Amino acid sequence: MDPVEISKLIEAGFDNATVKVIGDGSHFEALVIASEFEGKRSIARHQLVYKSLGELVGNEIHALSIRALTPEEWQARSESPRG
Repeated sequence: MDPVEISKLIEAGFDNATVKVIGDGSHFEALVIASEFEGKRSIARHQLVYKSLGELVGNEIHALSIRALTPEEWQARSESPRG
């Protein structure tokens, strides 16, 4: 599976998300920035990402590490001296 394909699938599951996926064909890391995460705990955020990928998770996508942030959280991290 191609990281670009995974990015497109995740983007389709959100109204206006910023998505970056890297990986080796079966193991991937995703950064997802979406307003839909507002007020949700980490597990609920991950579930939204998994929902956008459906049955690919556990099949074509063997492992997926997710960083799920709101735009405000991303902005705060970007402005932090530690990044």
